[in-house]
Amino acid sequence: MTREAPIPKLETRRHFFGKSATGVGSLALAHLLGKDLAGAAESPAGGGLPGVPHFAPKAKRIIWLFQSGGPSQLETFDPKPGLAKLRGQDLPESVRKGQRLTTMTASQTSFPLVESAFQFSQHGESGASLSELLPHTAKIADDICIVRSMHTEAINHDPAVTFLQTGAQIAGRPSMGAWLSYGLGSESSNLPSFVVMITQGTGGQPLYDRLWGSGFLPTRYQGVKFRSVGDPVLYLSDPAGLTRGQRRNFLDALGKLNRMQFQEYGDPEIVTRISQYEMAFRMQRSVPDLTDLSGEPDPVFDLYGEAARRPGTYAYNCLLARRLAERGVRFIQLYHRGWDQHGGMTTGIRRQAKDTDQASAALVQDLKQRGLLDDTLVVWGGEFGRTVYCQGTLTESEYGRDHHPRCFSIWMAGGGIHPGQTYGATDEFSYNITENPVDIHDLHATMLHLLGVDHTKLTFKFQGRRFRLTDVHGNVVKQLLA
Repeated sequence: MTREAPIPKLETRRHFFGKSATGVGSLALAHLLGKDLAGAAESPAGGGLPGVPHFAPKAKRIIWLFQSGGPSQLETFDPKPGLAKLRGQDLPESVRKGQRLTTMTASQTSFPLVESAFQFSQHGESGASLSELLPHTAKIADDICIVRSMHTEAINHDPAVTFLQTGAQIAGRPSMGAWLSYGLGSESSNLPSFVVMITQGTGGQPLYDRLWGSGFLPTRYQGVKFRSVGDPVLYLSDPAGLTRGQRRNFLDALGKLNRMQFQEYGDPEIVTRISQYEMAFRMQRSVPDLTDLSGEPDPVFDLYGEAARRPGTYAYNCLLARRLAERGVRFIQLYHRGWDQHGGMTTGIRRQAKDTDQASAALVQDLKQRGLLDDTLVVWGGEFGRTVYCQGTLTESEYGRDHHPRCFSIWMAGGGIHPGQTYGATDEFSYNITENPVDIHDLHATMLHLLGVDHTKLTFKFQGRRFRLTDVHGNVVKQLLA
């Protein structure tokens, strides 16, 4: 179930492949490239490791709606009405229990409690409590599973986002999408197995390419970022005056040169280079059709909102995510920034909810009516939550909240998730978890399980150690499964 990381020994490889260029060397390259070895214009879908999935999957793909910055659970999914009577009082030390603070609030002389400015009400047959900020999400209350008991080890953005995306706080590990591409391969021969899209114009914390990188896995497994301006993928268009036939001939000649290099040096990244050139050639046909929304009927835009007509918006990316799912893309990652409300909570989170609520709910509804929700896992959430106490000055009309890793909320839908339930609970301050804690490794293990992957068996040997997405941790949260 594992694949060994190649250990370069250039002299030995050069000698070996020089002696067996038409034998074992060609067979090895053929195994890695499939039809690409012959320079064919088409390549079969698939790939992945033999024996994976390990058991029958519930989901075939994941759409991760990542809300970067840390959405406040107190303003979205974790109502605490009792805080209104405690407004302005200091957070009891018996609740905080000496837990660490960020440098942004550690110097405060008091930690005044503040209730949410927004009302909560129950929705659907499940009776799920959602904020007034999320009227569209409220309509799918019976389709989603709200997890209120998420917690993380990181208290600042970069390590927290890195942890959620890669299973480790320190940069350098493969992203979850890369692990899935490596283990499960692709369902599509004309699109990457892992696609990333970022909402434009929102500001907020920076996002780094390493968050969808392949780490120590071969680079062929990294995410491909779609852009909203110009070519959706960099350098997708041919130079002026170059025909498709000329492009094919150019790639065939370049492939021969690269194969010669591989036979001499045995560098697996040369294999990646050849396969990615071939994928780019196929994407020249598939991507323009993918991103052409002119055939979508008006009711679809009514569902997602008018913003879905504008490339780069969150709504547009959600609609594109549905189209990617239809075409067999394995892992679709959407990033939306700007949830970092250290101050101006009431205006800031209202704007964020307005940008994302309708399209997030529309994606679930759209997938459901097309019969895709059953085998598509949708995940919504950020890297941590927010504090119950106010950061900075508490006024009559405004407040802010600092980072809070001890508890936060996400929701999941489709792909084998038990819908219409709220899982886990927090104390009256939404500060500590009181029931059913779920850590990041548990979340990853559960997501892999839904894809038919045993998280303890999907490993890669690097620098003498077998690594996995969940490191040496993680348990499948069976209560979340349908």
